Amino acid sequence: MKKENTTTWSELKDQVYGKKGTERRDRLDREFKSLRVGLMLREAREKKQMTQDQLGQVIDKKRSFISRIENDASNMTLKTLYDIVEKGLGGKIKIQIEL
Repeated sequence: MKKENTTTWSELKDQVYGKKGTERRDRLDREFKSLRVGLMLREAREKKQMTQDQLGQVIDKKRSFISRIENDASNMTLKTLYDIVEKGLGGKIKIQIEL
């Protein structure tokens, strides 16, 4: 039940960034998804009890590169994502496309 003077997160995003489908809102949603990917990679690495340096050594990247990916995965290639998850962490990736 919503109180009279409260605003939901969805309503706030609509007010500040525009409705879904607008350029500004779509950019926000993409950036948020990139952030989530970075956080998922960090959680997976920590679950494997690996440091950024150890993961970087396995995939032949520097620790600073791993840090950038975990903090903002927006410029990561699919090859890099597969290298990190499959080669570095021993996991699998599932990609879903929605139309």
